[in-house]
Amino acid sequence: MRHLIIYAHPNENSLNHSLLNTVVENLQSQNHEVVIRDLYKIGFDPVLSLADMHGQRMGKVSEDVQREQEHISWAEQITFIYPIWWTGLPAIMKGFIDRVFSYGFAYRYDQGIQKGLLKGKKTVIINTHGKSHEEYERMGMDKALTLTSDHGIFIYSGLEIIQHLFFDKADKASSENLEIWKDRIRNIYAEVSLNS
Repeated sequence: MRHLIIYAHPNENSLNHSLLNTVVENLQSQNHEVVIRDLYKIGFDPVLSLADMHGQRMGKVSEDVQREQEHISWAEQITFIYPIWWTGLPAIMKGFIDRVFSYGFAYRYDQGIQKGLLKGKKTVIINTHGKSHEEYERMGMDKALTLTSDHGIFIYSGLEIIQHLFFDKADKASSENLEIWKDRIRNIYAEVSLNS
């Protein structure tokens, strides 16, 4: 299976990077094809410019956006790995969505009806956040994140979400927590392999 991983965290010693390594090791051990797009490492420009907006209206995108769209077109499954910062996507990941999930590529309108164009592709989203699940639940943030990212971005674009993992209290994660989280990730990709 062709797996694309879109990753956003600047620190190679971060928890997110450890989770990325778990995903990659798991997929490679099952002989999947894996491409990693580390947005910080490749220096992805997250700023949606006026030129981008004009180009999107005419169905044209810049070279860097086209390269990312080619990776998405190639992939059968896409994994997004990023921390939740200020209750949302890091700026570089949000900018990736703004620029790469463009009209005519990720979605379009047919006679006023919105249509996701990434149908047939599966996705796993892996997030870390500092607050506890209980705090997020109490604030309604769990529902807000599901609405804004799952429905507002991924499902809207036609992606089928296999799993959206939220690892809480990530800044205080113990080695035991980390092993439990890694096992959850391994189990998801084992199931994906069985169903592919």
